[in-house]
Amino acid sequence: MASAPALMTKVFVDNDEGLRHNGGMASKAPRPTEAELGILRVLWRHGPLPVRQIHGVMNEAKATGYTTVLKLLQIMTQKGLVARDESARPQIYRPRYSEEHTQRQLLRDLLHRAFGGSVRTLVMQALAAQKSTPEELEAIDKLLAQFEGNRTEGGSK
Repeated sequence: MASAPALMTKVFVDNDEGLRHNGGMASKAPRPTEAELGILRVLWRHGPLPVRQIHGVMNEAKATGYTTVLKLLQIMTQKGLVARDESARPQIYRPRYSEEHTQRQLLRDLLHRAFGGSVRTLVMQALAAQKSTPEELEAIDKLLAQFEGNRTEGGSK
């Protein structure tokens, strides 16, 4: 059995690793890289798959090495982005978080890092960066009206 100081050191090192790998917060989900997002998009659209099928789908869009996909999946498993079903052969990978959850997490991160937490500035920059369709603008108007209705019902405005 490990001594108390050795156990405390291990806990500290494990937590420190988690903090460094997860951008400073051990409890929040890790932020996927662009390549990892590519794999997650395949899994979100096609459901749980083995490496060979993930590789096949990714290869349709851009030439990607099988070993590259395998290594990324191993890293993503360690980071907690995907879960691996080891009871099946071949092993099946599935995303640990929904697409919506991941998008919100990335957006919150961008909101705080690039826009100082200002939703208004983020939305204004998003609208200025790319022309919106009339349908998108109508959907935004409806969403704003819904939020405004919720604010006035709660008594704060």
